[in-house]
Formats: sequence, structure tokens, C-alpha cells
Amino acid sequence: MTRSALREQVFKLLFRIEFNSIEDMKEQCGLFFDDSDVNISDKDSAYIRDKYDRIMEHKEEIDAAIDEKAKGWTTERMSKVDLTIIRLGVYEILYDDDVPAGVAINEAVELAKRFGQDESYSFVNAVLAKFV
Repeated sequence: MTRSALREQVFKLLFRIEFNSIEDMKEQCGLFFDDSDVNISDKDSAYIRDKYDRIMEHKEEIDAAIDEKAKGWTTERMSKVDLTIIRLGVYEILYDDDVPAGVAINEAVELAKRFGQDESYSFVNAVLAKFV
């Protein structure tokens, strides 16, 4: 699976936290891999789970940083899709040394074009640009 495809799967798993309690996410992770429409290898599954876990470890810090940088917006006001993409992008910019900031932003913009609303990509780009 390509890095972009892996990132998309992380996004889809991370998106579930918007609709499930933290306590239910262990079960949701299992369901995610059981119900996936994509054949995910054990290696890729481990990568997705690990990245999801690392994002969740920093979720409060990430959300606080988003609230600080996104002038006029809070995480509560953002669409759930945009917020999830921004969380993933911020994690990659601040905590993932394997992903250059420009790549994190470009990949987030592509996810926003695919899963967000018409102008989501420009909003995601504007917020993430404040982190570099």
C-alpha cells in the first residue's frame, strides 16, 4: 500500500472518534479492519494502528494547537471531516519526522478534495500553513 493510501486509511479510522466514545474505539478499530473495503496486509494494518495510536496520544495537544492557530475557528465549529484531516496533518507536521511538512500539507489537501466539501481543501491548506 502506498503512503497516500495508508494515510487515507488512518484518516478513515481517525474519523470514527467523532462518532464513538474513546472507550468504544478499541472495538471500532477491530471493526474497521474487519469491514475494510480494501485488502490491508498485516504490515499495513500495524502501521495504521500505530499511527492512529500516536495521534490519539497527542490529540489534546493537537486540538489545542489547532484552536490557537485557526483564528476565528475552534475545533468544535469545524466540520468533522476537515477537523480529522487537520488533526492528521498537524500530527505529521509536529510529531512525525518521517513526513516533511510540505508533504503533510499536500496530502491533507488531497484528502480534503476527496472527502471534504467544495472549499474544504483551501480551509485545510490555510490552517496547516500556519504550522510551518
